[in-house]
Amino acid sequence: MDFETLLYDVTDGVATITLNRPEKRNAFNVGMAVELRAAWEAVKSDPEVVCAIVTGAGDKAFCTGMDVEDVATGAAREQSRQIEEETGKPFYNSLTAIHNGCWKPVITAVNGMVVGGGLHFIADSDLIVAADTATFFDTHVKVGLIAGLEPVGLARRIPLEAVLRMAFLGGSERMSAEEALRIGLVGEVVAPAELMPRARDLAAKIAEHSPTALARSKQAIWESLDVGLHEGLERTLKMIFEHTAHPDLEEGSRAFVERRKPRWAPYTGS
Repeated sequence: MDFETLLYDVTDGVATITLNRPEKRNAFNVGMAVELRAAWEAVKSDPEVVCAIVTGAGDKAFCTGMDVEDVATGAAREQSRQIEEETGKPFYNSLTAIHNGCWKPVITAVNGMVVGGGLHFIADSDLIVAADTATFFDTHVKVGLIAGLEPVGLARRIPLEAVLRMAFLGGSERMSAEEALRIGLVGEVVAPAELMPRARDLAAKIAEHSPTALARSKQAIWESLDVGLHEGLERTLKMIFEHTAHPDLEEGSRAFVERRKPRWAPYTGS
């Protein structure tokens, strides 16, 4: 699959999506948003893909948010309008797996700076591995914009004071990878050379398991954050009951008894 702003590869059940605008520090434009929608649809519908890795090209930045210079052009405004008409939401809410209704697990490999809108990827990721050179900050208020969407997502992951500190300081101070690890924003910090090998190692371990069980587990957990505990448990129980008819349950038991690797049914988002 060929893109202009992304690199896309599928190997051994793992899709790797690389934000590929290093000359712009991987800032996203409308074109990248369109391509990310297509990439997540490919991840969702490809029976060979069990999970995904998202990273950035180069070693300076993972994603520095919206490319305002591009968005200001007439062509970009028209593309943005079309996306909003099609999806009912602005183009910058089409970036992540969760934005696009893809429930396959996602590992984010943070190779450098994460700024402003780039925090969407962090807020919506399942597992996050960061290079020890990575930094995290939000510059919205510095240019008179509301620090809203990304901090609201982050508030489900990390302490409120840490979210407010990032939003209010406007990039005057940057959160280090070590601090991000301490407060639980990322799960691991590694040397830059170890970043992609570790992300691939995690992805390979995930890809061994039932694709349907993985996706439904992710969906149950994330959707529970949008409702109260009682409703979240009720929804999950309903999903578990529905899952009892899935062939992977019997296959998993048989493979365990027969001491062999399971032959899982593919999952394509339904």
